[in-house]
Amino acid sequence: MVDGLHQFLEIVLLAVAALLPIVDPLGSAPIYLALTRGVDRAARAPLAKLVALDSFLLLLASALLGTYVLDFFGLSIPDVQLAGGIVVCALGWSLLSKQDTPETPPRPAAAQTAPVDVSRRAFYPLTMPVTVGPGSISVAITLGAQHASSVRGSLVAALAHVLGILIVAVAVYLCYRYAGTILRKLGATGAIVVMRLSAFILVCIGIHIAWSGVLGLIVTAFPGTTH
Repeated sequence: MVDGLHQFLEIVLLAVAALLPIVDPLGSAPIYLALTRGVDRAARAPLAKLVALDSFLLLLASALLGTYVLDFFGLSIPDVQLAGGIVVCALGWSLLSKQDTPETPPRPAAAQTAPVDVSRRAFYPLTMPVTVGPGSISVAITLGAQHASSVRGSLVAALAHVLGILIVAVAVYLCYRYAGTILRKLGATGAIVVMRLSAFILVCIGIHIAWSGVLGLIVTAFPGTTH
């Protein structure tokens, strides 16, 4: 019983330690605000909840089913890294080159379309690739690929992954829910600096992920190659 609990907590901590730094909800908060500019302030709380829920489901599906889906389509993790890295680079560059414009309150006529806009933005691009990018998906797939030797061990690992990913999703919700408060403490200039810096880091992450995918494909094509 003690060994089983120890194994469970170990897998939970491993999932949180592996996923939380790369998801980095605090670092993504300025990008979240930049992409939700014009959304009514009252709609941002449910939007943060939607993004956290989508992130939870996407990471969980990647951990539990990712390896089987990739095998079914004949894809590999380097394929995901290369394609996803390009998407992340494109998104980061668009934010980096965006002009600084003051946020204006939404027009009354936009109130009727706000729910539609919120639901459309929740998954793309706010959940993927801003919050859960190819790097996060690759890590989740890697965690799930470590199959246990018994049915009981597999069940314990699956439950531990659920709890670990849930903790990450809660962190996403809290950081996005209070992103405005966090950035208001920084002031207008500080918020712009943080957003630009986050966008630049996003471009760097995208390049790193894409390059990792290229190296992975090279190693796969030429097994004797090292990097």
